[in-house]
Amino acid sequence: MELYAPIFVLAGIGAAFVAVSMLVGSLAGPKRYNRAKLQPYECGIEPTPQPAGGGRFTIKYYMAAMLFIVFDIEIVFLYPWAVHLNQMGLFALIAMLLFLVNVSIVYAYEWRRGGLEWD
Repeated sequence: MELYAPIFVLAGIGAAFVAVSMLVGSLAGPKRYNRAKLQPYECGIEPTPQPAGGGRFTIKYYMAAMLFIVFDIEIVFLYPWAVHLNQMGLFALIAMLLFLVNVSIVYAYEWRRGGLEWD
């Protein structure tokens, strides 16, 4: 159990910080609410009415999300490989080349589908 003590201490410090921050914010924050402050705000643009079940997202949203995930995972795998390149052999080089080929296929798919065009 003593191995988990630092984790519990860190979790306790984090929970205490959240509680104190919320308490100080509620005590020190302004309390002047009006109708304009209670309305939703969307980057200075009047919010558009949405259907009851929410709106439909365009495919561009999902394409951008997929692009982010693919290239985020690519960096997660490439960084440790690049750091320890001298210690790994030919097998690691071939494995990384196959990985980069797979990522390149996804990149080409995104490019062809228009996921890189921000209209």
